[in-house]
Amino acid sequence: MNNFLSTENLAIGYNDREIVKGLNLEIPKGKVTTIIGPNGCGKSTILKTLARILQPKAGVVHLDGKIIHSQTTKEIAKKMAVLPQTPEAPSGLTVSELVSYGRFPHQRGFGRLTEEDKKIVRWALKVTGLSEFEHRPIDALSGGQRQRVWIAMALAQETDLLLLDEPTTYLDLAHQLEILQLLQSLNKEQGRTVAMVIHDLNHAARFADYMVAVRDGAIVKEGTPYEVMTRDVLHEVFRIDAEIVTDPRTGKPVCLTYDLENTKQLKEAKLVLV
Repeated sequence: MNNFLSTENLAIGYNDREIVKGLNLEIPKGKVTTIIGPNGCGKSTILKTLARILQPKAGVVHLDGKIIHSQTTKEIAKKMAVLPQTPEAPSGLTVSELVSYGRFPHQRGFGRLTEEDKKIVRWALKVTGLSEFEHRPIDALSGGQRQRVWIAMALAQETDLLLLDEPTTYLDLAHQLEILQLLQSLNKEQGRTVAMVIHDLNHAARFADYMVAVRDGAIVKEGTPYEVMTRDVLHEVFRIDAEIVTDPRTGKPVCLTYDLENTKQLKEAKLVLV
Protein backbone atom coordinates (compact mmCIF):
# COMPACT_ATOMS: atom_id res chain seq x y z
CA MET A 1 0.00 0.00 0.00
CA ASN A 2 1.28 3.46 -0.92
CA ASN A 3 1.10 5.63 2.20
CA PHE A 4 2.30 9.06 3.14
CA LEU A 5 0.35 9.53 6.38
CA SER A 6 0.78 6.89 9.05
CA THR A 7 1.08 6.34 12.79
CA GLU A 8 3.49 4.17 14.74
CA ASN A 9 2.54 2.87 18.22
CA LEU A 10 0.47 5.98 18.84
CA ALA A 11 -0.90 6.63 22.33
CA ILE A 12 -3.35 9.50 22.78
CA GLY A 13 -5.12 10.77 25.86
CA TYR A 14 -6.41 13.69 27.89
CA ASN A 15 -4.83 14.25 31.30
CA ASP A 16 -4.56 10.79 32.90
CA ARG A 17 -7.13 9.16 30.63
CA GLU A 18 -5.69 7.18 27.73
CA ILE A 19 -8.11 6.97 24.80
CA VAL A 20 -5.91 5.37 22.13
CA LYS A 21 -3.04 2.98 22.78
CA GLY A 22 -0.52 1.43 20.38
CA LEU A 23 -2.28 2.62 17.21
CA ASN A 24 -0.70 1.67 13.89
CA LEU A 25 -2.73 3.25 11.11
CA GLU A 26 -1.90 3.90 7.46
CA ILE A 27 -3.85 6.27 5.23
CA PRO A 28 -3.38 5.13 1.61
CA LYS A 29 -2.14 7.83 -0.74
CA GLY A 30 -4.46 8.91 -3.54
CA LYS A 31 -7.51 7.23 -1.96
CA VAL A 32 -10.60 8.24 -0.01
CA THR A 33 -10.50 6.81 3.52
CA THR A 34 -13.45 6.91 5.91
CA ILE A 35 -13.22 6.31 9.66
CA ILE A 36 -16.28 4.93 11.40
CA GLY A 37 -17.12 4.01 14.97
CA PRO A 38 -19.53 4.73 17.85
CA ASN A 39 -19.59 8.03 19.72
CA GLY A 40 -16.67 8.38 22.08
CA CYS A 41 -14.60 5.61 20.47
CA GLY A 42 -11.68 7.93 19.69
CA LYS A 43 -12.08 8.45 15.94
CA SER A 44 -12.11 12.27 16.13
CA THR A 45 -9.22 12.15 18.60
CA ILE A 46 -7.24 10.06 16.11
CA LEU A 47 -8.00 12.53 13.31
CA LYS A 48 -6.94 15.50 15.46
CA THR A 49 -3.63 13.79 16.21
CA LEU A 50 -3.08 13.00 12.53
CA ALA A 51 -3.69 16.71 11.89
CA ARG A 52 -1.20 17.74 14.61
CA ILE A 53 -3.93 19.45 16.60
CA LEU A 54 -3.24 17.05 19.49
CA GLN A 55 0.17 15.97 20.76
CA PRO A 56 0.42 12.18 21.30
CA LYS A 57 1.51 10.83 24.66
CA ALA A 58 3.70 8.29 22.86
CA GLY A 59 4.45 7.15 19.33
CA VAL A 60 4.72 9.25 16.18
CA VAL A 61 2.77 10.41 13.14
CA HIS A 62 4.66 10.34 9.84
CA LEU A 63 3.80 12.61 6.91
CA ASP A 64 5.79 12.10 3.72
CA GLY A 65 8.29 10.03 5.68
CA LYS A 66 8.93 12.75 8.27
CA ILE A 67 7.72 13.00 11.86
CA ILE A 68 4.83 15.45 11.66
CA HIS A 69 5.54 17.17 14.99
CA SER A 70 9.08 18.03 13.81
CA GLN A 71 7.77 20.02 10.84
CA THR A 72 6.76 23.67 10.95
CA THR A 73 3.12 24.75 10.83
CA LYS A 74 3.60 26.33 7.42
CA GLU A 75 5.23 23.19 6.03
CA ILE A 76 2.30 21.10 7.24
CA ALA A 77 -0.24 23.59 5.91
CA LYS A 78 1.20 23.24 2.41
CA LYS A 79 0.67 19.48 2.53
CA MET A 80 -2.48 19.05 4.64
CA ALA A 81 -5.78 20.91 4.99
CA VAL A 82 -7.89 20.18 8.05
CA LEU A 83 -11.60 20.70 8.69
CA PRO A 84 -12.37 20.21 12.40
CA GLN A 85 -15.76 19.15 13.70
CA THR A 86 -16.96 22.52 15.03
CA PRO A 87 -14.84 25.29 13.49
CA GLU A 88 -15.42 28.88 14.56
CA ALA A 89 -14.77 31.96 12.43
CA PRO A 90 -13.81 35.40 13.79
CA SER A 91 -16.86 37.65 13.98
CA GLY A 92 -17.47 40.00 11.05
CA LEU A 93 -15.68 38.03 8.34
CA THR A 94 -17.28 37.63 4.94
CA VAL A 95 -17.40 34.34 3.07
CA SER A 96 -14.63 35.25 0.63
CA GLU A 97 -12.43 36.60 3.43
CA LEU A 98 -12.61 33.33 5.34
CA VAL A 99 -11.98 31.23 2.22
CA SER A 100 -8.96 33.42 1.40
CA TYR A 101 -7.38 32.33 4.70
CA GLY A 102 -6.72 29.05 2.93
CA ARG A 103 -4.09 30.83 0.85
CA PHE A 104 -2.00 31.79 3.90
CA PRO A 105 0.56 28.95 3.59
CA HIS A 106 1.38 30.07 0.03
CA GLN A 107 1.76 33.77 0.76
CA ARG A 108 4.98 35.74 1.20
CA GLY A 109 5.89 39.12 2.57
CA PHE A 110 2.88 41.11 3.77
CA GLY A 111 0.49 38.34 2.82
CA ARG A 112 -1.50 40.17 0.17
CA LEU A 113 -3.56 38.03 -2.17
CA THR A 114 -2.10 37.62 -5.64
CA GLU A 115 -4.24 37.25 -8.74
CA GLU A 116 -3.54 33.52 -8.60
CA ASP A 117 -4.74 33.45 -4.97
CA LYS A 118 -7.95 35.26 -5.93
CA LYS A 119 -8.52 32.86 -8.83
CA ILE A 120 -8.22 29.86 -6.51
CA VAL A 121 -10.56 31.45 -3.95
CA ARG A 122 -13.16 32.04 -6.69
CA TRP A 123 -12.79 28.41 -7.80
CA ALA A 124 -13.26 27.13 -4.24
CA LEU A 125 -16.39 29.26 -3.87
CA LYS A 126 -17.77 28.01 -7.17
CA VAL A 127 -17.29 24.30 -6.59
CA THR A 128 -18.90 24.55 -3.15
CA GLY A 129 -21.86 26.54 -4.50
CA LEU A 130 -21.03 29.70 -2.58
CA SER A 131 -20.26 32.25 -5.31
CA GLU A 132 -23.46 34.20 -4.67
CA PHE A 133 -22.60 34.48 -0.97
CA GLU A 134 -19.00 35.68 -1.31
CA HIS A 135 -19.67 39.12 0.22
CA ARG A 136 -22.10 37.91 2.85
CA PRO A 137 -21.02 37.83 6.52
CA ILE A 138 -20.41 34.34 7.91
CA ASP A 139 -22.71 35.19 10.82
CA ALA A 140 -25.65 35.57 8.41
CA LEU A 141 -25.37 32.04 7.00
CA SER A 142 -27.15 28.86 7.96
CA GLY A 143 -25.24 26.00 9.60
CA GLY A 144 -25.04 24.10 6.31
CA GLN A 145 -23.80 27.14 4.41
CA ARG A 146 -21.13 27.80 7.03
CA GLN A 147 -19.95 24.20 6.71
CA ARG A 148 -19.52 24.65 2.97
CA VAL A 149 -17.48 27.83 3.58
CA TRP A 150 -15.05 25.89 5.77
CA ILE A 151 -14.74 23.21 3.13
CA ALA A 152 -14.10 25.91 0.52
CA MET A 153 -11.30 27.30 2.70
CA ALA A 154 -9.74 23.83 2.94
CA LEU A 155 -9.95 23.48 -0.84
CA ALA A 156 -8.36 26.91 -1.35
CA GLN A 157 -5.37 25.65 0.61
CA GLU A 158 -4.56 23.41 -2.39
CA THR A 159 -3.03 20.54 -0.48
CA ASP A 160 -2.54 16.93 -1.56
CA LEU A 161 -4.20 15.76 1.66
CA LEU A 162 -7.59 16.68 3.13
CA LEU A 163 -8.55 15.63 6.68
CA LEU A 164 -12.19 16.22 7.57
CA ASP A 165 -14.06 15.52 10.79
CA GLU A 166 -17.73 14.90 9.95
CA PRO A 167 -17.84 17.26 6.92
CA THR A 168 -21.57 16.68 6.32
CA THR A 169 -22.67 17.91 9.76
CA TYR A 170 -25.65 20.34 9.54
CA LEU A 171 -26.21 19.55 5.85
CA ASP A 172 -29.45 18.24 4.37
CA LEU A 173 -29.44 15.09 2.22
CA ALA A 174 -28.85 16.86 -1.09
CA HIS A 175 -26.00 18.99 0.24
CA GLN A 176 -24.43 15.98 1.96
CA LEU A 177 -24.25 14.24 -1.40
CA GLU A 178 -22.92 17.38 -3.10
CA ILE A 179 -20.05 17.70 -0.62
CA LEU A 180 -19.16 14.00 -0.68
CA GLN A 181 -19.32 13.89 -4.49
CA LEU A 182 -17.09 16.97 -4.59
CA LEU A 183 -14.52 15.32 -2.33
CA GLN A 184 -14.71 12.17 -4.44
CA SER A 185 -14.16 14.13 -7.66
CA LEU A 186 -11.17 15.95 -6.13
CA ASN A 187 -9.75 12.53 -5.37
CA LYS A 188 -10.46 10.95 -8.75
CA GLU A 189 -9.64 13.94 -10.97
CA GLN A 190 -6.84 15.63 -9.02
CA GLY A 191 -5.42 12.71 -7.05
CA ARG A 192 -5.99 14.32 -3.67
CA THR A 193 -5.92 12.02 -0.66
CA VAL A 194 -9.01 12.36 1.54
CA ALA A 195 -9.48 10.99 5.05
CA MET A 196 -12.64 11.75 6.96
CA VAL A 197 -14.69 10.75 9.96
CA ILE A 198 -18.24 9.93 8.86
CA HIS A 199 -21.23 8.99 11.02
CA ASP A 200 -23.47 7.78 8.21
CA LEU A 201 -22.38 4.20 7.53
CA ASN A 202 -23.85 4.08 4.04
CA HIS A 203 -22.12 7.30 3.02
CA ALA A 204 -18.88 6.01 4.56
CA ALA A 205 -19.05 2.85 2.44
CA ARG A 206 -20.33 4.53 -0.72
CA PHE A 207 -17.59 7.12 -1.03
CA ALA A 208 -14.64 5.21 0.41
CA ASP A 209 -11.88 3.26 -1.24
CA TYR A 210 -10.65 2.29 2.22
CA MET A 211 -12.47 2.09 5.55
CA VAL A 212 -11.26 1.98 9.14
CA ALA A 213 -13.63 0.78 11.88
CA VAL A 214 -12.72 1.88 15.41
CA ARG A 215 -13.99 0.93 18.86
CA ASP A 216 -12.52 1.87 22.26
CA GLY A 217 -9.53 3.56 20.66
CA ALA A 218 -8.46 0.52 18.67
CA ILE A 219 -8.86 -0.58 15.06
CA VAL A 220 -11.35 -3.42 14.81
CA LYS A 221 -11.13 -3.80 11.03
CA GLU A 222 -9.63 -1.93 8.08
CA GLY A 223 -9.80 -2.59 4.37
CA THR A 224 -12.15 -2.07 1.45
CA PRO A 225 -15.83 -1.26 2.10
CA TYR A 226 -16.63 -4.88 1.21
CA GLU A 227 -14.29 -6.08 3.97
CA VAL A 228 -15.39 -3.59 6.65
CA MET A 229 -19.10 -3.11 5.98
CA THR A 230 -20.09 -6.60 7.09
CA ARG A 231 -22.59 -7.94 9.58
CA ASP A 232 -19.84 -9.29 11.87
CA VAL A 233 -17.78 -6.08 11.87
CA LEU A 234 -20.78 -3.82 12.53
CA HIS A 235 -21.84 -6.14 15.34
CA GLU A 236 -18.42 -5.89 16.96
CA VAL A 237 -18.07 -2.13 16.46
CA PHE A 238 -21.61 -0.86 17.10
CA ARG A 239 -23.23 -3.79 18.95
CA ILE A 240 -25.97 -3.98 16.32
CA ASP A 241 -27.50 -6.78 14.28
CA ALA A 242 -27.41 -5.41 10.72
CA GLU A 243 -28.68 -6.56 7.37
CA ILE A 244 -26.16 -5.77 4.63
CA VAL A 245 -27.15 -5.68 0.96
CA THR A 246 -25.53 -4.43 -2.25
CA ASP A 247 -26.53 -1.00 -3.56
CA PRO A 248 -27.83 -1.56 -7.13
CA ARG A 249 -26.56 1.88 -8.21
CA THR A 250 -23.05 1.84 -6.79
CA GLY A 251 -22.32 -1.84 -6.16
CA LYS A 252 -21.18 -0.88 -2.65
CA PRO A 253 -22.44 -2.55 0.56
CA VAL A 254 -25.39 -0.86 2.27
CA CYS A 255 -26.80 -1.27 5.77
CA LEU A 256 -30.46 -1.85 4.92
CA THR A 257 -31.79 -2.16 8.45
CA TYR A 258 -30.56 -3.06 11.93
CA ASP A 259 -31.60 -3.79 15.49
CA LEU A 260 -29.80 -3.26 18.76
CA GLU A 261 -28.01 -6.34 19.96
CA ASN A 262 -30.24 -6.69 23.03
CA THR A 263 -33.35 -6.29 20.85
CA LYS A 264 -32.38 -9.38 18.87
CA GLN A 265 -31.67 -11.31 22.07
CA LEU A 266 -35.04 -10.27 23.49
CA LYS A 267 -36.86 -11.47 20.35
CA GLU A 268 -35.05 -14.79 20.47
CA ALA A 269 -35.92 -15.21 24.15
CA LYS A 270 -39.61 -14.57 23.43
CA LEU A 271 -39.56 -17.20 20.67
CA VAL A 272 -38.10 -19.73 23.10
CA LEU A 273 -40.80 -18.94 25.66
CA VAL A 274 -43.53 -19.38 23.06
